[in-house]
Amino acid sequence: MTVRQRERWLRPLRVQDVPRLRIVCFPHAGGAAGFFRTWGARLPDGVELYGVQYPGRQDRLRDPHARTMDELAEPTADALASLGEAPVALFGHSMGAAVAHETARRLEGLLGRPLAGLVVSGRPAPDRLRPTEVHLGGEPALVADLRRLGGTSDEVLDDPALRELVLPTLAADYRLIETYRPAEPAPIRTPVFACVSTADPEVDRDEAAGWERHTTGRFRLRVFAGDHFYLIPQEDELVEQVLQFCGMPGRWPSTP
Repeated sequence: MTVRQRERWLRPLRVQDVPRLRIVCFPHAGGAAGFFRTWGARLPDGVELYGVQYPGRQDRLRDPHARTMDELAEPTADALASLGEAPVALFGHSMGAAVAHETARRLEGLLGRPLAGLVVSGRPAPDRLRPTEVHLGGEPALVADLRRLGGTSDEVLDDPALRELVLPTLAADYRLIETYRPAEPAPIRTPVFACVSTADPEVDRDEAAGWERHTTGRFRLRVFAGDHFYLIPQEDELVEQVLQFCGMPGRWPSTP
């Protein structure tokens, strides 16, 4: 993969001269790489941060939306394999957890070794998925679900012009993740850290705990206070827990 091809998929949010760990974040449906930009200030020296940029949004607005999981996971794994030798940990929230898991499966094959860690947030284990068909209900169903989850501001949802900008990408992401069915039940070797919140309507503790069956490596489960987007108010604690799970213990340096 060329540098230009890699840069289509990965946004460097924090780069280090000699990285000891590379954290790669996969956003939720409708999300973009920049959602994780604030994580950079919470990382210690030696830890890099990248965000995955799915097609059809922001600076990739002209790229067709992905229709299958393969269209996201395969090029992302190729891009990560071309970055270098630093240990890689993947973090994915909601839809991003599924993309991160499929990317981890492919990246293990490309590298011939487990990754430093896979952190899956706000999503049931692959064998505990809840069937949903929001994408078949058109704009009314999509808007109603976005209000239920609380990840999109009322300002956007109440403004016809803003809805016209964001809903095509959200509709495409919903279609992809709701029609996605894991094809290979075999567990990965990478350690898995499952994160769930106390009031998430999308996943409960038992469904998150099911991720343990999908790794032959170490497993950890952590329950945070909050709803589906707990990771925004709980960012400090979440980032610290991700670092500890990936072998980078201790809090990050204080920042002004």
